[in-house]
Amino acid sequence: MKLEAGMAAIVTGGASGLGKASAKALADAGVKVAIFDINDEDGKAHAKAIGGTFHHVNIMDEQSVVDGFEAARAANGQERVTVHCAMASKRGKTLGWDKENHCYKRLPTEDYAFGAEGILVASYRIASHSALGMANSEPLNDDGERGSITLTASVAAQDGQIGQTIYGSCKSGVNGMVLPMARDLMDMGIRVNSVMPGIFATPLMLGMKDRNPKMWDQLNASVPFPKRLGEPEEFASLIVEIASNTYINGHQFRLDGAIRMPPR
Repeated sequence: MKLEAGMAAIVTGGASGLGKASAKALADAGVKVAIFDINDEDGKAHAKAIGGTFHHVNIMDEQSVVDGFEAARAANGQERVTVHCAMASKRGKTLGWDKENHCYKRLPTEDYAFGAEGILVASYRIASHSALGMANSEPLNDDGERGSITLTASVAAQDGQIGQTIYGSCKSGVNGMVLPMARDLMDMGIRVNSVMPGIFATPLMLGMKDRNPKMWDQLNASVPFPKRLGEPEEFASLIVEIASNTYINGHQFRLDGAIRMPPR
């Protein structure tokens, strides 16, 4: 699929981190980008900087997502590229020690359900609403392609660490969604893929650089090569390639500098 002026894209979580870099990379390719985020200040500023639009969207709320797609399409036209980076989750061990009561306590089912909603259900919500719009649009090329959807998983989908039962299993579910959804949508010419980033220099991780420089150095050293955290622009580069390359479909990409996460 050729990325060009007049084409529209949607990036969730586009106000910061991997989503912010992806939105910029797509805009640099000439695409009109709509940012979905709940961070109004940063989202509006970034949308203005890249010549896109901002829409306050809560990925955990069905109506908010429906309204966001409607507003983005009214502003920019039907999106042909959707990149889903936003998420919400909690963490905790399945069983943890309760120091006050001197016994084990269980990670609440409600905490797991929150993560499943914020990662797995939200990924389906964004992908399926985008696919519906793409399916009702004209093909873009001789292959009959109508669009590309890229979901964000994590290396935790394969290397879930202690305390990542929610995050790891739900990100694994995102990967598990890719192939059957790609097959569901094959007759409509809509591609579905996912990216599993390793440790990236997002604002959350960069905060550690000053708070705990020793741990920061250990994280950088833990990556086989290059011995540093990934740059959001490197994630964004893969996002653009996936959108551009029509033969990439039903695939889950690790982007991690060859790291394999230990138990803790």
